[in-house]
Amino acid sequence: MTGGISGALRRTNHAGRSVTLAEGVAVAGGAVAALAARGLRGDALAVAAVGGLGLADDVLEPWLRSRGITPTKGLRGHLGALRRGRLTTGAAKALGIPVVCLLDAAVARVRTARTLGPDAGAPTAARALPAGAGAGAGALVDAGIAAGAANLANLLDLRPGRALKATTACALVLALPPARSPRAREGRTLAAIAAVAGLAALPGDLAERGMLGDTGANALGALVGAAAARRLPAGPRLLVLGGLGALTLASERVSFSAVIDATPALRRLDRWGRRASDPAGSEDEGSTPA
Repeated sequence: MTGGISGALRRTNHAGRSVTLAEGVAVAGGAVAALAARGLRGDALAVAAVGGLGLADDVLEPWLRSRGITPTKGLRGHLGALRRGRLTTGAAKALGIPVVCLLDAAVARVRTARTLGPDAGAPTAARALPAGAGAGAGALVDAGIAAGAANLANLLDLRPGRALKATTACALVLALPPARSPRAREGRTLAAIAAVAGLAALPGDLAERGMLGDTGANALGALVGAAAARRLPAGPRLLVLGGLGALTLASERVSFSAVIDATPALRRLDRWGRRASDPAGSEDEGSTPA
């Protein structure tokens, strides 16, 4: 049984080396445990659910390949399969992760509603909305950021350390400044947990002993996105949401690896810390963007 699970989590990366997606399971599990220990049980359940959807994708992919079936790739491919009446694990993620993030965002806003007024920095027009409408719109934006960040982290998990560098850097930026409101303090806690998880996993990822896979990338990305949604005022949240949407759409037409390799500064940052023999190559089979 254990050998079967271990085998299902093995992958051959872009450099032809065998890596394990157990790294991503450990990252997601560690984050869930830390959130629960801090009393953030709703967030713990949300990260567990997002990671679980990713794990289903990670486990099913080798099963499909073993039967000669090429797994569907990309958001467009998954939604196309759904239109034809076939639910892929990627489509389940594309539908399920936003729903999970929306529930988590709504619960978080209800939890802090008694002690918080309108979001700091929200425009006057937003403050004039009925309380329910304002909270609902805010939860939708928060959920969009968390779900978009989950997908973006997954899209970046194609080279050693790439997704972890991005998510950990963002988490550190969100965790360091002081937090003045209960909602912002929650966001800081989420960011700190994400930063610790990312830093712990980075050495093994760079050494190509493991990789995040859908399980870890989706879970860690969603956690950083939720942290950003609670730490940032309304205006910057909308900018982040727009940026995540633009990058998601661009990923359907542009290879992030090609852009990074063609940009000297990004290429140096991307390859920092990797094994010296790491070649440039085609996209690997680790994560399945949803």
